[in-house]
Amino acid sequence: MSPNSPIAAVVLHPVRLRIIQTVGTRQVTTAQLRAALPQVPQATLYRHVAALVEADVLAVVEERRVRGAVERTLALGGRMAHVDHAELRDMGTQELRQSFLTFLAGLGETFDRASADGSFRDLLGFGQVQLHVTTADLAEIQARLGELLTPYLASRAAGARTVTLATVLIPEPEPEPEPQQPA
Repeated sequence: MSPNSPIAAVVLHPVRLRIIQTVGTRQVTTAQLRAALPQVPQATLYRHVAALVEADVLAVVEERRVRGAVERTLALGGRMAHVDHAELRDMGTQELRQSFLTFLAGLGETFDRASADGSFRDLLGFGQVQLHVTTADLAEIQARLGELLTPYLASRAAGARTVTLATVLIPEPEPEPEPQQPA
């Protein structure tokens, strides 16, 4: 990854992205993480967890002894697992494309895990809408969405289910200027 986008180098690895998605807004023990990601070898999983902890994307919130080993409980760290606009702008075209495909692959895996539960359709939804915005409009939309979603990020009310809300903003290409007619 580009040296100008260090968080992208950490979070946009397919295994690390799956770890972040598995932790989500919960606290997860390393044993729970291993059980949720059985296809990832244990040593590989721990190596990627260590990289995420070092980057403050994950935090160790508790450690306890279990059968002579130390089991850690993890949660999202102080640095959001998010690539900001400046980091996206600094990526090269290939790096940006790979990052987007990694994001889509992670989203596909989330869908696959959810679809194993027969009741997942009760909360499933996806759609697409085109907005006509300025940069200021987009900043306002994002701020208001953040305000709207904040109460639901950590709340675990009785009967609440965890859902993944993924957003993608893809601007349409600028239209070609109309050729000027001779006067």
